[in-house]
Amino acid sequence: MHALGIPTTRSLAVVTTGETIIRQTKQMGAVLTRVASSHIRVGTFQYVSRWASIDELKILADYTLKRHFKDSILDNNPYISLLKGVIKKQASLIAKWQLVGFIHGVMNTDNISISGETIDYGPCAFMDTYNPQTVFSSIDTKGRYAYINQPRIAAWNLARFAESLLPLLDDREDHAIKLAEDEISNFTRLYKYNWITGMRAKLGIFNEELEDESLIENLLNIMQKYNADYTNTFISLTFDKIEESPMFKSTEFVDWYKLWQARLGRQEQSKDLSHQLMKDNNPAVIPRNHRVEQALEAAVKHGDYSVMERFLDVLKTPYAHSQEQIEYSNPPGPSACTYRTFCGT
Repeated sequence: MHALGIPTTRSLAVVTTGETIIRQTKQMGAVLTRVASSHIRVGTFQYVSRWASIDELKILADYTLKRHFKDSILDNNPYISLLKGVIKKQASLIAKWQLVGFIHGVMNTDNISISGETIDYGPCAFMDTYNPQTVFSSIDTKGRYAYINQPRIAAWNLARFAESLLPLLDDREDHAIKLAEDEISNFTRLYKYNWITGMRAKLGIFNEELEDESLIENLLNIMQKYNADYTNTFISLTFDKIEESPMFKSTEFVDWYKLWQARLGRQEQSKDLSHQLMKDNNPAVIPRNHRVEQALEAAVKHGDYSVMERFLDVLKTPYAHSQEQIEYSNPPGPSACTYRTFCGT
């Protein structure tokens, strides 16, 4: 995620404990040490708001402002600024997830970082075939945290954050609620702006036109209809390698391609600059689930860490578009369509 340019907590070290842990199977026990800007979460504020005093809530909010939003400390209402800042960070983060097909899998409020970093990797995975309803988590039987739902769930989580701040926003509850609602209503707009801007970049588009959203949505609809690989479709467009496939041969895609080329022709930037913009925003490789499983199996069952080490080396530069990355770009076989992840993944 860090290599993809997405804000995230980092793994500092993994240390085995020598114990056997019972999960889906018997596994080696280990301790993962993480580093982050902070580990303050929406759930942290919910807990303090529910069980502590307003003074203690203020201490937490002031600490968070000092740590993450220093420029807002002297604002007329710094707690409104805190809410605005968290909303802005989450709108940017979730858009970045969507742009690379990342599915977190368990977006409860305790897994949402105030700093705007991806945190608490559990049943997460990357989407192969484009399907907005994609779910990998074995416990998400209703699809609450499906790919398409992530922006909506983020907005819900931010509403819970706003609720926890109400005593600090205004002494009058009705005024505090109105202030919170006004800010929360901005999330969808901010998210959509970030997402459309990112999608334009993935298509080599520098400037804005009203029809851009329609152009983007039409491509995604075609991809869904023909079960196209999300990452590889954008790579094919980046390098203009339109292979013989049902989607690329379809009338819908041919018509879309003409509109896209006309769109590129209406901007001042050259085709070379558009190509570079696409290379910089379309990763050649993602941690595909079947590759992750291969690395895990080699390490856990055979004590062979070379598969993992080589995979990690390739993942460190996802926008390099090197020859070595080509073999890692192949989508999984049909059996991977039922791939499931677990909180112990």
